[in-house]
Amino acid sequence: MNEPVLSLNGIEKSYNRGAPGEVTVLRSIDLEVQRGEVVALVAPSGAGKSTLLHIAGLLDVADRGQVVMAGQDMTDLSDNRRTAARRADVGFVYQFHHLLPEFTALENIVLPQLANGTPRAAAQDRAHSLLARVGIAPRAGHRPAALSGGEQQRVAFCRALANAPKLLLADEPTGNLDPGSSDQVFDALMELVRGTGMSAVIATHNMALAARMDRQVRLEAGQLLGV
Repeated sequence: MNEPVLSLNGIEKSYNRGAPGEVTVLRSIDLEVQRGEVVALVAPSGAGKSTLLHIAGLLDVADRGQVVMAGQDMTDLSDNRRTAARRADVGFVYQFHHLLPEFTALENIVLPQLANGTPRAAAQDRAHSLLARVGIAPRAGHRPAALSGGEQQRVAFCRALANAPKLLLADEPTGNLDPGSSDQVFDALMELVRGTGMSAVIATHNMALAARMDRQVRLEAGQLLGV
């Protein structure tokens, strides 16, 4: 069997540890994500899904447990090595697009590639290709303020995939869109993920969208349950 892209083993996380107001957010979380698998993470607000995604994506550190990405134990890496691994192997998408307003759609996708050492010409070619795949190539020269909400989020998807990560982590990526736009934008996201063969964990409240993914898990009372 192929090695999982992501393995979380015994992940625990609390805030205000040791204080009277200590809050335990994650309890002994175990999760494996296989290559090419798209997993829906279903959870109510405040259940800790963002914390779980941040730990999986090396943005936060668990109190206990192990994070393994593509066979490499990330648990005790230095901050610099965690940053390098995150830049190379993980793409993030959030509910709000967080595009840089002074740059065009194309430039927003080129910049993370330049930071990763990609030559500018190759970065621009990849950005154009990604924008074409999500159907907004003609909008490449527009700044975010000139794009619709759905278009902005498509650019955010392309930016997340700019460096061809092994794993995409998305936190309510269609949560800020109306139902019609949500379906179209989700279709674009799934086209990108399926077309590149990457793995993804996508947090959503939308059960219709969750049902379209390969597998669903539910975060409840700090524990991860199969659906």
